[in-house]
Amino acid sequence: MKTPLKRKTVTLTQFAMFLAIEALVCFTPLGSLPAVGPIVATLGMVPVIITAILLGTGAGACMGAFAGLFSFLVWTFTPPNPLVAFVFTPFYALGTTRGNVWSLVICFVPRILVGVVAGACFKLFTHLNWKSGVVYGLSGALGSLTNTLGVLGGIYVFFGHNYATVLGKGFDLLLGLIGLTILTSGIPEAIIGGVAAYAVCRPIQKNMKHDSD
Repeated sequence: MKTPLKRKTVTLTQFAMFLAIEALVCFTPLGSLPAVGPIVATLGMVPVIITAILLGTGAGACMGAFAGLFSFLVWTFTPPNPLVAFVFTPFYALGTTRGNVWSLVICFVPRILVGVVAGACFKLFTHLNWKSGVVYGLSGALGSLTNTLGVLGGIYVFFGHNYATVLGKGFDLLLGLIGLTILTSGIPEAIIGGVAAYAVCRPIQKNMKHDSD
């Protein structure tokens, strides 16, 4: 039986480990996936999802905030696609087009919500006694889609016309471009999020439960 102090130490250690992985996938090419469209597909939400499922919604939201911070730093200083960097940081401009406070909202809020949604879904689905594969997989997939839909929805609402202009597209074609991005980046990310949640979280939780007995 673990004492409260030992349990807290283990939790902090696990969080630090997942944070290190988050930094690795955010700051190195290891976290990038092949994608069609201007938005880079990444593995950045996987540590957030795993943290939320293993350590709870609060820890997941905190990890999401770190993911937002890391993304903000990347898009500010070494943007993967300079044409669209302004939608993620107010400190990057392309001609007369520049980011603003809504850039920070797009960069941080969807990633924080990934932890909230993944953690809350896991608790709900577990309470409903769904099969473990569905619980883990669906929680991970929904968490990942939260980021995809939050980011793309924010771009459409706050920067739609400017975003379409820098890409050389008409605003009437923007929804089609967003749909393509969801199909080519969002869906693969959701599948990876679901698979990772099941493959990583299920054995770890079994081991954590065994150690607590």
